[in-house]
Amino acid sequence: MPGGPPPRALYTVSALTALLRLHIESAFSDVWVEGEVSNLRIPTSGHAYFTLKDATSQIRAVLFRSAGRALRFALQDGMHLVCRGRLTVYEPRGDYQVVVEHAEPKGVGALQLAFEQLKERLAAEGLFDQARKRPLPFLPCRIGVVTSPTGAAIRDIVQVARKRFPGIEIVLNPVAVQGDGAAGEIARAIEELNEIGGLDVLIVGRGGGSLEDLWPFNEEIVARAIAASRIPVVSAVGHEIDYTIADFVADVRAATPSNAAELVVKEKRAVVESLADLTVRLRRGMGRTLAAHRERLERTQDRRVLTDPARPLRDLARRVDDARARLRQAALAGVGRGEHRLELAGRSLRALSPVARALTLRR
Repeated sequence: MPGGPPPRALYTVSALTALLRLHIESAFSDVWVEGEVSNLRIPTSGHAYFTLKDATSQIRAVLFRSAGRALRFALQDGMHLVCRGRLTVYEPRGDYQVVVEHAEPKGVGALQLAFEQLKERLAAEGLFDQARKRPLPFLPCRIGVVTSPTGAAIRDIVQVARKRFPGIEIVLNPVAVQGDGAAGEIARAIEELNEIGGLDVLIVGRGGGSLEDLWPFNEEIVARAIAASRIPVVSAVGHEIDYTIADFVADVRAATPSNAAELVVKEKRAVVESLADLTVRLRRGMGRTLAAHRERLERTQDRRVLTDPARPLRDLARRVDDARARLRQAALAGVGRGEHRLELAGRSLRALSPVARALTLRR
């Protein structure tokens, strides 16, 4: 009817929700949002479901497992995040949510947070305990090195080691030391050097670089490979001011690759001088010991048992003769006393006999 009210638009719930989803997803296909993580839930699927909130509002968020693999840190309740993603509507519930494609902690870099999280977890397991760290061998013959075959680190290690002790054997297991997959290569190289055997110590490291460049040495797989090594490990990553998870797990931390070679390889001249000093001290000690034994031997030689070894036998022979004489005398004395008692007993017996009494009466 002309001039009447417009026709009423009637939507089903599903249709309205689909329309809202279309508008929201087209208008907010790439948004940045920040907030505090709460109600974090990560089921067996690996997807992370949580809420982002501020002082007055909140919004649901989901981080699918494929995007979550790119995170260097672990999500935690209470963490303040800056997220990039897109808005969508979950039609079965009519909820709108942020599908997070990238996230980083606010106020601290993602790599730094991942470093602190892994450091705290491995420390709680005891992987940094001083009691489990082993001393370096005094004079290694074969050194295993895990680093890039083209970097400055291997050149520095070889140069310093062979200058300090010419002829020392160095076995390189070449790896990539930065980029995707480097951590896996480093961990496998450590395991392979343990398997071949005959190595006295391992040096694992690289030259300096940014936090991102050094990151493979902050990966858990590398830390656990170092901890599992049966051969003592020296970590030599970056410059003196750089610290990695590998430094905390290794038996010894070196400030640089060159310093690692200095710690592992003694100077040949210093070793020779030390051996010469030890030789002198050994000879002096042996001389003092021999002199003490010689003096003791001389004192022993003056003892009567050595100057007249037959004398104890002669003394024993005299003691036997004396004992034999005393025994003979005692035996004779015993026989005499026995004969005397026998004579007295005979007299008493004769005096008491009837014949003796009759003779006495007749008298």
